[in-house]
Amino acid sequence: MRGMLVKNQWLMVGAAMAALMSVPARAQDAPATGRQAEQERDAPAEIIVTAQKREQRLQDVPIAVSVVTGDTLAAQAGVNLENAQYLVPTMNFRKSGTTLNQSLFLRGVGTSTFSIAGEPSISTVVDGVVYSRAGEAFSDLIDIERIEVLPGPQGTLFGKNASAGVINIVTKRPGNDFGGFAEASYFTGGNEYRVRGAIDVPLGDVVKSRVTGFYGNWEGNIRNIAHGGRRVNGYDHWGLRGIVVADPTPDLSFTLIADYRESRDDCCAEVIGTPPTTGASAPLLPDINGNKSRTINQDLITATRETGWGVSLQADWTLGRHLLTSITAYRDWNNEEIRDGDWLPAAYVGLNQLHDTGPQTGNTFSQELRLTSPSGQFLEYVVGAFYSRADSRRIFTRNDIVCTANPAPAAGVLVPCTTPGLTVTRPSGTADFGSTFTNYALFGQATLNFGAGFRGIAGLRYTIDDLDVFHQRVTTLAGPGINPSFGPFADSTSNQNVSGKAGLQLDLSRTSMAYATYARGYKGPAYNVFFNLTATGTNIVEPETADSFELGLKNSFFDGRLVLNLAAWYAKYHNYQANNPDLVAGVLVTRFTNAGEVSTRGAQLDFLARPIPDLSLSGGLAYTDAHVDQFKLPTNGVVTGVIPSGTQLGAGIRWKGSFNADYRIRTGGAFDIGLGTQISTQSSQAGQFDANPTVRALTEIPAYTLINLSASLIDADDRFRITAQVKNLLDTSFPASIVSSGPGGAYRYIIPREADRYAGITARLNF
Repeated sequence: MRGMLVKNQWLMVGAAMAALMSVPARAQDAPATGRQAEQERDAPAEIIVTAQKREQRLQDVPIAVSVVTGDTLAAQAGVNLENAQYLVPTMNFRKSGTTLNQSLFLRGVGTSTFSIAGEPSISTVVDGVVYSRAGEAFSDLIDIERIEVLPGPQGTLFGKNASAGVINIVTKRPGNDFGGFAEASYFTGGNEYRVRGAIDVPLGDVVKSRVTGFYGNWEGNIRNIAHGGRRVNGYDHWGLRGIVVADPTPDLSFTLIADYRESRDDCCAEVIGTPPTTGASAPLLPDINGNKSRTINQDLITATRETGWGVSLQADWTLGRHLLTSITAYRDWNNEEIRDGDWLPAAYVGLNQLHDTGPQTGNTFSQELRLTSPSGQFLEYVVGAFYSRADSRRIFTRNDIVCTANPAPAAGVLVPCTTPGLTVTRPSGTADFGSTFTNYALFGQATLNFGAGFRGIAGLRYTIDDLDVFHQRVTTLAGPGINPSFGPFADSTSNQNVSGKAGLQLDLSRTSMAYATYARGYKGPAYNVFFNLTATGTNIVEPETADSFELGLKNSFFDGRLVLNLAAWYAKYHNYQANNPDLVAGVLVTRFTNAGEVSTRGAQLDFLARPIPDLSLSGGLAYTDAHVDQFKLPTNGVVTGVIPSGTQLGAGIRWKGSFNADYRIRTGGAFDIGLGTQISTQSSQAGQFDANPTVRALTEIPAYTLINLSASLIDADDRFRITAQVKNLLDTSFPASIVSSGPGGAYRYIIPREADRYAGITARLNF
């Protein structure tokens, strides 16, 4: 019956797309509308970005910048940075057992850590506000103007959390007139519903506002038989954002932004993809089929509960020809992790139960003040000061059930811990730990226009970091994954750093520019503060630094209708902060430490094109070789933990490419037709960052290619649009993550939404 329903769904979607495509095209006979004329003038070479904290043409910026517009992301049914990774070849998103521990990587470099006292090396900036924790940025991206992806060290202008790059997100601003949009979507493969909308409301001659809201719900792509076959891996999200822009005088502008969101995710359920090598757990594992597994058998549903909100005030004051900008922001983020750490339906003799719950609270205050000089003079500069304070606290509890039988059961026999006559213990421990990061910085970057299209670039940032941590664990009974009581422990460290940038830029012609830059990246000190902390793990994780070199060539052809940008890079990271697998109380954990020296080198190509009116093409290709140069001996002194030189970094991808096409057929009638496709492909991906070559081989993610198609029925005046989509047309299954240490030595797989073919329909009304 279920198969017939699925078949009927696909027949309906196919019929809808065929109907949309069958409308006769008469674009060649239709006169150009106002919108069409506007599109003909809108060349990709004129894209404006703020990658250097001033508005500039993309082609004038001497760094590699990949731009994803909000419309491009929405056209692919994308809602977050995880979806955006399929559009940016240098970006990779690393999924984890709960959303709290997920992370971004650029050019093969990033930070994935369970420590509350470690920071990301890729900074996410939304409307000028730095998000101090990686997880804050992984919520729904609704009503955005564009995403600017800046790989490589960007610390001169963006600070210490940018040693591997920056994701700069710009949301849409209020319009001058009353209007907005409403949109509703439905997708198969777990009954996904989305509703979103925005409205512009002028509040007078000098004040305008925009309010955006969204709601989304998805049942998930994994079934949990311990809960009657209930779907998991899904989400329930909603949120609001409001923007008010006031221009009381021609020289003064204020932008007030406030947002609130809630997330209730039962993500990310880890399927057991390989058979166990020890113990008797095999009969309890329902679907051992590698990355095609879609069933689990777990009594506790792994989940994340989040709330987040923030407010920022930006003031822009024109002083003569200079612009003084102040951005004051406060953000609050609360996350509760609920995790099944044994991946089984109950406790058995020899198969212990391990359940975690870990609510975390945090808030950040930041203040930036900068002065921007006018463009077009000999000396152009941006100078400023930055302050931030980020407080985090977590109360983490682990509860076990351990039982033994005398005599012990025969090999392969499952004896539940509820069986009478067994010796049952319930180890438990609760840890209270936290951190405070305080950052002060002065920065400046200048461009010297020497003439004849030749420019010099110089920048410096002086940083002071203060880090305070505390930890105390109270253990009522030690057991699997639970160390004895520890603490109270408290410590602090400080560090000062001077980083910067230098480069040359030359206009080869009116439409081509070449540049060469050197950047010194920096990421502040850290501690490995987590639930099972012991005295041997209280050392300071030293600051991470990077020396990066980049060569680039930016070209525009055919009156700006084709943008073709090339970049090549080499970057070496010293005291690279990374997770190294280690056994703690018999449970595999990842120890946050200074891994040593690593490097990344490669090249990327980005292109944007509008060869004819109403046809937009974009995409890119990247080659990345990110590997270990010299690994440090772990703090526990165990040489078996040393990862060999030449080992590819976790989440490293050698080849990755994307291609996007969108074509609007103007019929001359009441409705136009839109056709779109998006292709993403990548070579195999390094998995677990581990010293054991067998583990590295078994956790490697195979190469895969995704193809998405869409067809739209569009009102000729853009008042409404109906779009039908097919995602993952070839039904290519792949894992987002593979890690070791499942039941009996099995391997755990995370299967993302995009690993299954599904379809959907979206209706949008503009008013």
